[in-house]
Amino acid sequence: QVQLVESGGGLVQSGGSLRLACATSGLNLDRYAIAWFRQGPGMEREGVSCIATPDGTPYYVSSVKGRFTISKDNAKNTVYLQMDSLKPEDTGVYYCAADRGYYYDSCGPPMYDYWGQGIQVTVSS
Repeated sequence: QVQLVESGGGLVQSGGSLRLACATSGLNLDRYAIAWFRQGPGMEREGVSCIATPDGTPYYVSSVKGRFTISKDNAKNTVYLQMDSLKPEDTGVYYCAADRGYYYDSCGPPMYDYWGQGIQVTVSS
């Protein structure tokens, strides 16, 4: 049974940092696309970062490029999202997701096979 559990969210001031972690079980991180999606207030869920190609090249949506870093620790079955220089517009619920498919040039639509429960990130101005 596949499970994804996010941790590390919270409230931070603008310019601050948070590191999200997604503890996974029941899947091989090298055989799944792994993504972080977020959903801001009144907004659609968007893929902000992912490792979703066979060669493991990370993808970042333009609004977070240079500020967020995705990584994974296969030994711990955990995926991380380091978020620096946070802005109020980064506020939202962040979801970890896994999918059997590959995605190029984006993280693909929010139709992944497996999802975590989501975790709140709030950036105050």
